[in-house]
Amino acid sequence: MSRTNPTFVETKATDDYLPGALGGAAGGSGRGDSALTQRRISQVILYALLIIGALIALLPMLWMLSASFMPTGEASTYPPHFFPSKITFAHYGELFTRLNLGRYLFNSALIAFTVTGISLVINSMAGYAFAKLRFRGRDRAFRILSLGLVLPVQVAMLPLFLLMKNLHLINTYWGVIIPGMSSIFGIFLIRQYALSIPDDMLDAARIDGASELRIYWSVVVPGILPILATLAIWTFLATWNDFMWPLIVLSDEAHYTLPVALANLSGEHVQDTELMMAGSVLTVIPVLAVFLFLQRYYIQGVMAGSVKG
Repeated sequence: MSRTNPTFVETKATDDYLPGALGGAAGGSGRGDSALTQRRISQVILYALLIIGALIALLPMLWMLSASFMPTGEASTYPPHFFPSKITFAHYGELFTRLNLGRYLFNSALIAFTVTGISLVINSMAGYAFAKLRFRGRDRAFRILSLGLVLPVQVAMLPLFLLMKNLHLINTYWGVIIPGMSSIFGIFLIRQYALSIPDDMLDAARIDGASELRIYWSVVVPGILPILATLAIWTFLATWNDFMWPLIVLSDEAHYTLPVALANLSGEHVQDTELMMAGSVLTVIPVLAVFLFLQRYYIQGVMAGSVKG
């Protein structure tokens, strides 16, 4: 009876296994490299499409800025010029000297900042109350309030105008400010975000003897700061760009906001495209400044829903 060498058998078995193992590892590495390459190509295509989309979106604003520095009549020539043949600041000077645009800027800033500040306080208090305070009829009142989101804004303009007339607020700043001090959307947004605040934290503050106002200011406000920044940007943009309601309420030119004044400017200077572009640039600058200042909190507020949800 022959005896088999164990060492020889083990070596042979190992030799037979190694090529397959190495081949499998090489195949897996190849598939991994192929998947990584495809993912990188997809990312490059995605970024390229995003850059192209951003350029298309920015192109009208870039032309608006360029046209504001063109000499009179150059923006209306054919073929149109994208860059000014000669840079001039005469249109900006005319806006402030002859057309009194500084007054309209002050009116818009006063109304927009006042509405934004007051609405943040009222909407945050109401949203916190609907989210965390227990009182009779809370959920039913919130459902009825939410129905107002489906109603067009124009439906409420006539009764709102009659109310402002009875309060003798027509042609006043408060006639524009009061309707914007609270919004159903703002209350809904704050309420949905405030639901994530732990009840144990609020109960601990109550046990320590803190009042509801102290809890709101010291516990709730720091917790909802990102969504407050998001609401501040939306409210400021909506108020700054609002045209219809100030046009209805304000009749005195000294109280005009910037969009209303620019609309009148369009009627008086139909052919002066460069002057209109200069006024549009001055309208956009404050909006961009507010957005850049609150950008970090705005991104946190937008991302919070996806992270917590």
